[in-house]
Amino acid sequence: MVGIEFLENSLFEPIELRMIKPSMFPVRYSEQKNSAEFSNLKSSIKDHGLLQPIVVRPIEHGFEIVAGHRRFCACKSLRWRFIPCKITEFSDKQSYEIQLTENLQRKSMDPIEEAEAYQKYVVDYGWGGVTDLAKKIGKSEEYVSHRMKLLKLPEDVKVKIATNNLSVSQASELINISPHINGKFIDYITSNKLTIKQIRVIKKLLKPESEEDGFQKEKKSMKIQIIKKTALTLKITLSRIDDLIEDAHSVNKYERVELIKFLMNYRQKTHSMIDDTLKYKKECLKH
Repeated sequence: MVGIEFLENSLFEPIELRMIKPSMFPVRYSEQKNSAEFSNLKSSIKDHGLLQPIVVRPIEHGFEIVAGHRRFCACKSLRWRFIPCKITEFSDKQSYEIQLTENLQRKSMDPIEEAEAYQKYVVDYGWGGVTDLAKKIGKSEEYVSHRMKLLKLPEDVKVKIATNNLSVSQASELINISPHINGKFIDYITSNKLTIKQIRVIKKLLKPESEEDGFQKEKKSMKIQIIKKTALTLKITLSRIDDLIEDAHSVNKYERVELIKFLMNYRQKTHSMIDDTLKYKKECLKH
């Protein structure tokens, strides 16, 4: 599991629940407290106690959950005052990786939640590429990429995937086709339980004559989206560098000036790259 080497240096002690907060970088947004699984967990803790402590990290005012959100919620609903905790120092990135690994091991995420979690890691937070993430969670690069591509699908299609009315392999065949074909096609796939081979045959039959005409516009739109994501990634990087510059003020005075100068140099380069990206986007929009 991610971060297991850090747990060797952890402290173990009970902490008041009121001092513990949910993660600032949640992998999932819903806990599904009304589910049978959660009820079973709650009953187990009530009958046998908490067999495995939750993992937390210290923050400015109290502690933040790294692993064990469901156990924390169950104990809170049982009106416990204290909960056994392993306290360890983790970065935001390490904390997210541990949460993600825990959810994958429990198979608690549907494919869309999984895809959103991967996108947050790679795009929103800029913690690493698909290769880095795949290594961290023990999946192939192809697996992670295919999951993330599901987010390109229309909302109604994503709902069908999340509710198991459409398989991931079926949905993957719909990623690069026109939206109006999706509308005609989804119900037919689900009601007739089409195989991948059958879906591909029908895709060729449904391909509109005007699709080739719109190919260049689609390419341009995709290009602009990539440029926008590039700008966003650079802005996130700039924000991270600013955080590091602030942290550098706590370094001893003999090393502080050199370290801040080093970071400011990278800040200037990143700022320049943002400017270049925005200029490039304007040029692309003209043509």
